[in-house]
Amino acid sequence: MPLLSSSRRALAAFAAVLSLGLLSGCAEDADPTVDTVSSGAADPTPTRGASEASEDIPSPSDSDDTDEAGEEDEGRAGSAATGTASAMLAELTVKGRAPKTGYDGDLFKWRADTDHNGCDTRNDVLRRDLTTITLKAGTHGCIVLAGTLDDPYAGETYDFDRSANAVDIDHVVARSNAWQTGAFKFDDETLKEFGNDPLNLLAVSSSLNRQKGDGDAATWLPPNKSFRCEYVARQIAVKHKYELWVVPAEKAAMERVLAKCDDQPAFAEDVDWPGPGDGDNVTTKEETRPAKQKSSSSGSSSSSSPGSSSSGTTSGSSSSSGSSSYFENCTAAREAGAAPVHRGDPGYGSHLDRDGDGVGCE
Repeated sequence: MPLLSSSRRALAAFAAVLSLGLLSGCAEDADPTVDTVSSGAADPTPTRGASEASEDIPSPSDSDDTDEAGEEDEGRAGSAATGTASAMLAELTVKGRAPKTGYDGDLFKWRADTDHNGCDTRNDVLRRDLTTITLKAGTHGCIVLAGTLDDPYAGETYDFDRSANAVDIDHVVARSNAWQTGAFKFDDETLKEFGNDPLNLLAVSSSLNRQKGDGDAATWLPPNKSFRCEYVARQIAVKHKYELWVVPAEKAAMERVLAKCDDQPAFAEDVDWPGPGDGDNVTTKEETRPAKQKSSSSGSSSSSSPGSSSSGTTSGSSSSSGSSSYFENCTAAREAGAAPVHRGDPGYGSHLDRDGDGVGCE
């Protein structure tokens, strides 16, 4: 019995040792699995957090880039700089053209002496815009006989001769255009002011003035491309001053011009009229006129008179020139090549000389 008991104790001890060994082996096999999972779970956590932060909360560098891009976009599409023609254009109302009903160019009283300096507006413009000016003696320094025009529309220089009528005065914003963009609402004084405003008047070649007609920036621009920015800026200034509107095509054309001169300032040039007798390199002389030619006693014009072959001359009672023959209207005078026609010249009639300055059909 003691021997059996001893053997049993030995077997029990061996079984205990074997169990401990097996348990130790299982523990060694399980540890790497836990560590691997732990490592795999620990590493992605910061990565996912960083990814979520980058999507929801911009980094400082991302934030800076976004602000810079936003400012750049605003600079491209935002409002124009203060004091520029583009900024002034942005202030104008845009809408469709009103009807021309009731329009008459004479409503604007063109050539009236609005500044009360004793000279009509046409001669004020000529004294301001021409150089090397010759004034007519005895007209209190008003009437321009000759000079030189640097035509801004053509970019060319012309000699002005009162008798040749090669220079016109252009309304930068045509009266008809003004009428259809708000001037139809003006009272008489405002119409007169607009028609004789130095801001809106330029001496230019007759051919280009007539080519322009009553066109706006969408239908006519000066051939001299270097002047287009100033031309459009001046049109904008006139419309802004008189609270006239622009039509969509007109505004688009102005924007295209100004896009090539983004820094074009709003037009604010001194455009006051010169005083009587003032101007560039002024001299004064008597006006020389061609010798008078008598009309026939029957009332028909002399065969050697300007326009004698024109049917526009009309027989009638003696005019202020002392001749019994005169042009029916200025169209007839121009077709005959006789415009402007002076008092005392064949074809002159007081009905051709609305301002009474002795020169008709200017």
